[in-house]
Amino acid sequence: MLKTLAQTWPLLLGVMLLMVGNGVQGSLLGIRGDIEGFSTYQISAVMSAYFVGFLGGTTMAPEMIRRVGHVRVFAALGSLISAVLVLYPVFLDWTAWTVMRIIIGFCFSGIYVCAESWLNNTASNETRGQALSAYMIVQMIGIIAAQGLLSVGDPSGFTLFIIPSVLVSLAFMPLLLADTPAPTFGTIQRLSFLRLFSVSPLGCVGMLLTGGVFAAMFGMAAVWGTMAGLSVAQIALFVAATYTGGLVLQYPIGRLSDRMDRRQLIFALSAVAAATMLVATLAPLPFTALLLVAVLLGGITNPLYSLLIAHSNDYLGKEEMAAASAGLIFLNGLGAIAGPLITGWLMETIGPGGFFLFMGLLFAALAGYAAWRMTRRAAPADPGAFAGLSPNASSLAVGAVIEGKN
Repeated sequence: MLKTLAQTWPLLLGVMLLMVGNGVQGSLLGIRGDIEGFSTYQISAVMSAYFVGFLGGTTMAPEMIRRVGHVRVFAALGSLISAVLVLYPVFLDWTAWTVMRIIIGFCFSGIYVCAESWLNNTASNETRGQALSAYMIVQMIGIIAAQGLLSVGDPSGFTLFIIPSVLVSLAFMPLLLADTPAPTFGTIQRLSFLRLFSVSPLGCVGMLLTGGVFAAMFGMAAVWGTMAGLSVAQIALFVAATYTGGLVLQYPIGRLSDRMDRRQLIFALSAVAAATMLVATLAPLPFTALLLVAVLLGGITNPLYSLLIAHSNDYLGKEEMAAASAGLIFLNGLGAIAGPLITGWLMETIGPGGFFLFMGLLFAALAGYAAWRMTRRAAPADPGAFAGLSPNASSLAVGAVIEGKN
């Protein structure tokens, strides 16, 4: 692992700075939107827009890289991100923010594809799995660190918008000055959705549902916290707790999944999450209990994403895995677009409890569908190994991690 870190630290440092910048603005907009008098549904449209852009970027970025190369795409998208981040407090209008969030989502998607393909090229066959695992951990650490930065700043001013812009700009220095050649970029094939659904109905339905959960958790937590009367520091702690849960519980859940029918684990985790969300919806919990809810929410949502991909790959040949992961990520993105919009509508209709209610309903639906699928066919005789993955990763990194595990 030390050798891997010595070879890839410039890339990992750059990714961590990117995630700090992205994590700050993701939480900050929900808080600042409330200060500016945006309605809950208007803020939810802003949050949903990020995933619209991100989904578009996963489709268009690979072709951009093939045409003009990694360095030019990196520089162009990075400059655009930095510019947009400092424009948020200049154009205090939710429609302008929605357009800017689409741009931000598109650019970050392209940046992730560039960084991940570069990292994939830098590592050897023996170290690729370790390098990409370190990449996933660094992503989580960056978002957690971002919440600490948010808690010490003033969301009504300019500073917290300028700092992410600076961090994003600095992130490109270690990436672009790394003494490794720019990699070639191959085409990522996709399976048809009909074929993908026939192979893994639970994988397809589950990725769609968890996309909605992740987007609500990532995009609407700050909006919920503001509506619930939490302070900025408390909101930052809540968001940090969700990612801490994902970081801590990913490995033990992954180890457990390699020893049992993954559908049973998907059912159990979804049922626990649904029950937890129900309690959070109905009971007036103290803040310490809310932090425990956040740890469970993040600690279940992130492993579920990886479990669903691993479960789908249990029924695929190795040559189909990368193509299948691209299709599953697309479905996850579709669910992510709808997540903040529905959450915002529920919160406007019934109050802050709508945040937990929406995620609870999705978890309950996933638990019910997993239970039904277990009655339709037997578990695979020789399941593959679990691979810890991040919902922020592109299909390139997901495919590389999967291929390294099989």
